[in-house]
Amino acid sequence: MAPTEILAEQHYRKFSQWLSPLGRKLAWLSGSQARKQRRAAAELMQSGEASVAVGTHALFQEGVAFQALGLVIVDEQHRFGVAQRLALRGKRVEAKSGGEAKSGGQAKSGGDANSAASAADPHLLMMSATPIPRTLSMSYYSDLDVSVIDELPPGRRPVLTKLAASNRRGEVMARVREACAEGRQAYWVCPLIEESEALDLQNAIATHESLTRELPGLEVGLVHGRLAAGQKAEVMARFAAGEIDVLVATTVIEVGVDVANACLMVIEHAERLGLAQLHQLRGRVGRGSADSVCVLMYSGPLGDMARRRLKVIYESSDGFTIAEEDLKLRGPGELLGERQSGVPMLRFADLVADEALLAEAREAAAWLLEHAPQAAERHVERWLGARSGFLMA
Repeated sequence: MAPTEILAEQHYRKFSQWLSPLGRKLAWLSGSQARKQRRAAAELMQSGEASVAVGTHALFQEGVAFQALGLVIVDEQHRFGVAQRLALRGKRVEAKSGGEAKSGGQAKSGGDANSAASAADPHLLMMSATPIPRTLSMSYYSDLDVSVIDELPPGRRPVLTKLAASNRRGEVMARVREACAEGRQAYWVCPLIEESEALDLQNAIATHESLTRELPGLEVGLVHGRLAAGQKAEVMARFAAGEIDVLVATTVIEVGVDVANACLMVIEHAERLGLAQLHQLRGRVGRGSADSVCVLMYSGPLGDMARRRLKVIYESSDGFTIAEEDLKLRGPGELLGERQSGVPMLRFADLVADEALLAEAREAAAWLLEHAPQAAERHVERWLGARSGFLMA
């Protein structure tokens, strides 16, 4: 499961290349498909005819079920909510008394989450370059086995990050012209699609119009979440082919976009975005041989939290360091609930201040499981109750 159609389609094509020669069927499911296509994909999954299903949020919607769900892979897991990840884990085919099958097992809050998770019990692999605070805190508790890739992929180059106040827009525009004159391409990211009375933010549609006027001779494209899937695919294909010089976009390009020739990323109102989003957007550049720059444009006055976020992203390019700072800023969230950040539920311990105690706690837990399993079980039951299903997300 991937958060955007652009990324999910990439995965579907790759899995098809790997598995089709082996005679394995794949199912593809997304919200933009026609009803007939979604129904056909759902039948492949429910019957077990499809060995692998690839899709977006559509995978955990009502009417979707799996014959024998054994493995769930959530890509860019920070883009999904706790309840959404639980819902996918709980998808399975249940037998009715008459021998018919129905879809069910969608995990809900409380005891339902626990029973659904234990009944389905698929393996779970969550992937992210910027783990959300809740998941990071869960790794501290050893409820997750963590695999770390701590180096850049082959060919990747570090990205230089710069901060620029919004009144320096002219200088940023000159940098875009310079990059395109060298044969490179640029992203210009805006947080909104259209005008909003509530938020005075630069929007993508207006920015596209203004950049088209201010950058004569350059091809300026526009992509956002409200475009039809075919239109988004066409714009992204043209950008990948080098036919578009500057791509104005919303955060829809946060994941799943890989254009080696793009070496400049401009993010408007960066103070409004979270650390995970900023780090992911910055990762869209630095994928080729040229030096790459990410410009974070901000509007003052900055609040304390916004200032601290920009300082973190400016000083660090390490996703794990950024995630740890995010944990400090936002809090770990509920381990036994659906909140992904916020005040921790622990009465005495602090995941950051008491980090040195975590290794000792793990050792004590292992000893208890080996030498006093019944006491360990009573302890877990007292603390978790019927809410342990939330640990599966």
